[in-house]
Amino acid sequence: MHIPHAKRERSPFFVAIGASGSDGLSDIKDLLSNLPKDLQAIVLVVLHRPSDKVSHLKEVLSKRSQMPVRVADEDHVFRVGTCYVGQPDAHLSLAARSKVDLVEGAGHIHRGQTVDILFNSVAVHANTHAIGIVLSGSLSDGSRGLAAIAHAGGATMVLTEAGEIKAGMPMNAAMYDGPLDFTGSADEIAREVIRRVRRVQPQPSPV
Repeated sequence: MHIPHAKRERSPFFVAIGASGSDGLSDIKDLLSNLPKDLQAIVLVVLHRPSDKVSHLKEVLSKRSQMPVRVADEDHVFRVGTCYVGQPDAHLSLAARSKVDLVEGAGHIHRGQTVDILFNSVAVHANTHAIGIVLSGSLSDGSRGLAAIAHAGGATMVLTEAGEIKAGMPMNAAMYDGPLDFTGSADEIAREVIRRVRRVQPQPSPV
């Protein structure tokens, strides 16, 4: 008698977005507003912000995002078609088997590394199903993490303004370890994300 193989879990796409400041927040809202609610991907957002204040990022993004926005909880399993933001006092990152890993000490130990921590974790656990996006910001955070995503076989994207890579985080990321897979405005990046997610069929996860 033939016994079918056990159904293997599919590896989803992880779209990791990093930004800083009010311009970065505006970019994130523009990008999310152009991603469909049925996108077969998990969207992870980090934005530099004070760690000692109550965050309203979830509420702010929910007004523009087509997909639901949730605050990630430790050991929660990320779900496709959902946008996640971190907690003010912890860094958002990806652990094995699509689980949330919150790195404590956002305000002190790893100051200024919020985006790199997320990107590095996505590079390790999502590999070719990782998409890293650097939006507006005045820091260099995200440069090393975006390079890690590229080396893992994922896609790398940065924001442009008037056809030129925007100064600050996008430019620093581009200069750190190019080349990049895509550059464009927030809505152009959204279209490229949709194209890549829909083009590539998810592969079985390792046993």
